[in-house]
Amino acid sequence: MAQLRLVMVQLNSVVGDLAGNAARIREQVAAAAGEGAHLVAFPEMALVGYPVEDMALRRSFVRASQRALQQLAADLAADGHGELPVVVGYLDETSRDNVADLDGDGTPDEADDLSSHVPTVLPQNCAAVLHRGQVVARYAKHHLPNYGVFDERRIFAPGRDLVVVRVHGVDVALAICEDLWQDGGPVARTREAGAELLLVLNGSPYERGKGDARLELCRSRAAEAGCTLAYVNLVGGQDELVFDGASVVVDAAGTLLARGPQFQEARVPVDLDLAPDSTDAAHPPPHVQHRVLSQQPVQPYQPLPAVQAERLDDLAEVWAALTTGLGDYVRKNGFGKVCLGVSGGIDSALVTALAADAVGGQRIIAVSNPSQYSSDHSRSDAEELAARVGADYRVIPIQPMVDAFQAELPLAGVAAENLQARVRGVVWMGISNSEGALVLANGNKSEVSVGYSTMYGDTVGGFAPIKDVYKTLVWELARWRNAEAVRRGERPPIPESSITKAPSAELAPGQVDADSLPPYEVLDPVLERYVGQRQSREELLEAGFDPEVVDRVVGLVDAAEWKRRQGAMGTKITPLAFGRDRRLPVTSRWRAQSGPTA
Repeated sequence: MAQLRLVMVQLNSVVGDLAGNAARIREQVAAAAGEGAHLVAFPEMALVGYPVEDMALRRSFVRASQRALQQLAADLAADGHGELPVVVGYLDETSRDNVADLDGDGTPDEADDLSSHVPTVLPQNCAAVLHRGQVVARYAKHHLPNYGVFDERRIFAPGRDLVVVRVHGVDVALAICEDLWQDGGPVARTREAGAELLLVLNGSPYERGKGDARLELCRSRAAEAGCTLAYVNLVGGQDELVFDGASVVVDAAGTLLARGPQFQEARVPVDLDLAPDSTDAAHPPPHVQHRVLSQQPVQPYQPLPAVQAERLDDLAEVWAALTTGLGDYVRKNGFGKVCLGVSGGIDSALVTALAADAVGGQRIIAVSNPSQYSSDHSRSDAEELAARVGADYRVIPIQPMVDAFQAELPLAGVAAENLQARVRGVVWMGISNSEGALVLANGNKSEVSVGYSTMYGDTVGGFAPIKDVYKTLVWELARWRNAEAVRRGERPPIPESSITKAPSAELAPGQVDADSLPPYEVLDPVLERYVGQRQSREELLEAGFDPEVVDRVVGLVDAAEWKRRQGAMGTKITPLAFGRDRRLPVTSRWRAQSGPTA
């Protein structure tokens, strides 16, 4: 058997920061070398950040990626690590003539889609092997996802050949993310090529419950490839996406050999004991490129203890995803503070607690904007919340501003209620403009689904941390966070009365959410099926939901598309989040609805 120490690096890359990403790759390679690595692997697009979206269509950016990769190879050699093979994801390009014909019709697939409009040079999502100061091998992603948040088939050209590199006598095949999820392709060719290790570079976004599916996929693909499989994943937030790391290594029998931590940058070393190569590198199978880097096996050594990071429980995992997404959005976009309205209610309380964990309570401006309808307990709960997390608490009453507006343009009913919300939004945005704070929107997924919000009022904000969190989950997370604080011997951040009181916008006398919506324990299951699972009205009725509730909820969801189109982005935690996951026309008659209301 041949030993090999693989170090997988869960990196939190920043899109477009090629110099910064390269510097951190060098740091991690140096650390891995100090740990005795024989092969170091970084995630998908680690050098340029992921996803780059249409930035890939800018040739200046592609060329910058190519230059950065060449420089990284040279720098690693200058650092004294030239003999250590490093696999890193980056952005490259290929000529139109080299594009794979995956559907077998005799023309490149991108040409099938775009015909003569396809440029002569096309971007590719690639992995490079760096060794002795050079880029010695290059692999292009074969399967390009075109569902959910992904639009890669429109952007990238697919690869064609499997790439295998021999490292200390061990044949290592390369693949990238979606290549693992699709049948055939690189996985099948890995078995044909006789590789002992399939190394998969990933930028797989977090979704609640996805970790188990990933692990089972890795086990099935390892069995299919007939070899050990190493899965290295990105970590960190990028706009609405958040990557959870949780890299794994499994052998062909499905045994879990190593697991990286969730939502943390980390090096995950694993000592592998693999069969030595038995293939002729000079005569590989069709569509397999084979490169020998080192033939001599490493001298026998004492393996390190296996890394087996424990999985977070469900709510802890969701909390980590939300804080990671929010914290990285603030950090990567250069905001020093965040600002939000605090009403004493559960939504603003939860967002405040998330922000405190993500960026620190001292960087929160918590603004109370009482009106004539604000209750005493709302004001006291907001003040108590701010004190518990250490936020900068400010009370700015809106009634004088509302009265001044009403004196010039008298409004009544819903228009008067919305005026109050919009005045609050003006206050928050004024603080944002003058102090450089990112305004956080407090809307949850239940409200966003049915349009229970005021445009340019409570929808104001640059980021919506709980946009993909249903109201019933908001309460679960609040209780979990308080219980976690007690477990740690700390004071719970959220006042208990904010959790137990009836939700209310407090824009009219005695107003509560239940006046306008079904109870959330009734509403959320309908939304999960209609929005999250794309079930039809007929399927909802077959499931036993009340027809009156179904018709009301479906109508509200369909009519609110125009609001969602203008809403702030927020961290995605479900398989189907509003935004890139769900793209519907605003103008549509496929509903029995009178039209949008403010």
